[in-house]
Amino acid sequence: MLNTQWIRELTSLPEQQVIELASRLSQGWEITPKSLPQSGLGMLKLKDGAFHDAFYLGEFPISSAHISITTSQGQCAEGAASLISDKLPLVEALAVCDAILRYQLDGMDELMQAIAQGRAEKEKEERIRQSMLIRTRVDFSLLSSTDEDDE
Repeated sequence: MLNTQWIRELTSLPEQQVIELASRLSQGWEITPKSLPQSGLGMLKLKDGAFHDAFYLGEFPISSAHISITTSQGQCAEGAASLISDKLPLVEALAVCDAILRYQLDGMDELMQAIAQGRAEKEKEERIRQSMLIRTRVDFSLLSSTDEDDE
């Protein structure tokens, strides 16, 4: 069963690995852009809580790709991806992966294995992050008892 976090899990793998996987799975397919792949900057716009004036908090890189695929067996599919990143080849590879998953094209099993590998990487990162949080936790209740003892 495919979850909605597959892009997040797949991008936890090295970028080159994802690009090579998409290239290998789509070998012999005709891939044409539905719209030109783009990479640029987005602006984060917020409204002031008091006066409701708009202001821009900052910029972030964003890339997107929308493709059409015709497989060597003549099956047609579409895929798209957007990523907060300036890595256009990675986004194009993710659009290919989207088409494979959405239309269950050849190579889906290998792609699912890569997603599972990425999920394992994410879980490993989360365990490391949680252990770091636990080690830095402070028990402030001990401070209040110390203050009372000093008086």
